[in-house]
Formats: sequence, C-alpha cells, structure tokens
Amino acid sequence: PYEYAHPMELLDKTVSRGQVPLLVALDGVTDPRNLGAIIRSVAAFGGHGVIVPQRRSVGLTASAWKTSAGAAARTPVAMASNLTQMIKAFKDRGVFVLGLDGDGDVSLPDLKLAREPVLVVVGSEGKGLSRLVTENCDAVVSIPISAATESLNAGIAASVTLYEIARLRASR
Repeated sequence: PYEYAHPMELLDKTVSRGQVPLLVALDGVTDPRNLGAIIRSVAAFGGHGVIVPQRRSVGLTASAWKTSAGAAARTPVAMASNLTQMIKAFKDRGVFVLGLDGDGDVSLPDLKLAREPVLVVVGSEGKGLSRLVTENCDAVVSIPISAATESLNAGIAASVTLYEIARLRASR
C-alpha cells in the first residue's frame, strides 16, 4: 500500500526548501484517472503535492498511478483525516485557499497569486465543492469557458488552474 504523507508535512517541506507552496486538495473526487491526471499536472506545473481526504475520495490506486505517467513516483500525496480542518490549518499558516467552481465569484485570469502560497481545491466530478469546503475558501474561482460547454472535468480544471498560477509565477 501507498505510504501517504501528512498534509502539514507537504507544506513544511516546501517552505523549508525556500519555495512558495503550490498544493492541490481534492474534495470528493472519486475517479482514479482524475487523481492521476492531477498528480501529473502538479508535477508538470511546479506544484509540491496533492492532498486527498480519508473518506469519500479516491486513494492512490494502480489506475491513478498509471494515469500519472510516473509523476506519482516523484509527487507526494498526503491524506487528510478532515479536509475542512486541514484547510483552516493551512489558512492559519498563511496559505491562500482557492476553490474551483463553475459558478465561482472570481474569474481565474483576474487572480494574481504569483507570490502567495496557494492551495487549489478541486471538487467532485458531479457535485463540485462541498458546502463546508466552499465556506472556508478565500476565493471561489471559475475558469472562463464557452457557453456551449457546461463544465470542465476535475482533472482538466486543475490543470488549467495550475498552468495559470505557474505562468504568473514565471512572469514575476
């Protein structure tokens, strides 16, 4: 079985290396291919790890590992016993918590997060972010898409967001 890290460990290790944390947490994501794709995107765009909740979420299965195309071997995955409490603890440590939702209050291109520690929270494939998680986000962000498309897949939404944050950080 996979040896999960503790969420605070991911944050502490990143800070101790002098890096600005960029982490992704999953809220109810159950498709292992989405987890694998998100791990791969975290690795591709300079992120520092992925956090999955202990309950009502996919773990690092063989399918997720395969979809990550090797990125799971070098991108740490942590498990949170209580996602809402973990988000509050991250906020207490100065991490900006950004939730992704098609009906978000802020459009992704309007965010300027190049210098801040960021936790991106991705909701489930069907229901999106849970109410408690949404209430604890500093901002709920939407990705502008064509009106003909209802929503983006969780893995794709995470990838687009990670790319945008990486682009902003590279241009600072």
